[in-house]
Amino acid sequence: MQMHMQQWLSQHSIPFQLIVAYIPLIATVTTTILSIVLARATLRYAEASDKSLALARDEFERQWSPELHVKLEKINPRKTNIMVTNLARISVLLQMVQLRQISLAVPSLRSILNEPLVGGSTWTDELGKHMFDCTGDDYEGQIAASVTFFASGRMYRTDWFRFHVQVRRGEILRLDPMNIAAQRVRKLDDQEEAQEMVKDVVEAAKAAGA
Repeated sequence: MQMHMQQWLSQHSIPFQLIVAYIPLIATVTTTILSIVLARATLRYAEASDKSLALARDEFERQWSPELHVKLEKINPRKTNIMVTNLARISVLLQMVQLRQISLAVPSLRSILNEPLVGGSTWTDELGKHMFDCTGDDYEGQIAASVTFFASGRMYRTDWFRFHVQVRRGEILRLDPMNIAAQRVRKLDDQEEAQEMVKDVVEAAKAAGA
């Protein structure tokens, strides 16, 4: 019996030695495979996290970045209102309304304001004679309105919102929106633009005082 056991061990000693020798290699291969699987899972998780962060950042910017919508509305042949709606959550401080004909580079109206406008609300005011200062008693064509405001300590200005207007003998026959602004509000960082804005505000304030 003992002899048979010795013979069996002698016959299978080489396979056992091979198995023992291959154990580290098998462990290395297994570890490598597991590492690759974990690395791919980590990359997928990182990509999903990046997409979630990007979506959250975009949503935050949409809700808290300043964005205003400007509308001119005909009330009767002699009365027009301007409505400024704050589409964001952040509150702003309206500083100036500008109104001009598209063909003119210089605005016909610069009206100084100091009106707070909380997020989601609308500020309305009557343009009165300012509308006819822009169009005259007889005019048909495009006019545009823009608003300058403060938000989070920075000054912004909307793009020009365009409207088609028809005025005959001092009466407004039509006033239709042409399109929304081509761009969102832009920050007035440039020194030249900021100086121009200050000049506009000062001149408008002097005109209002006169």
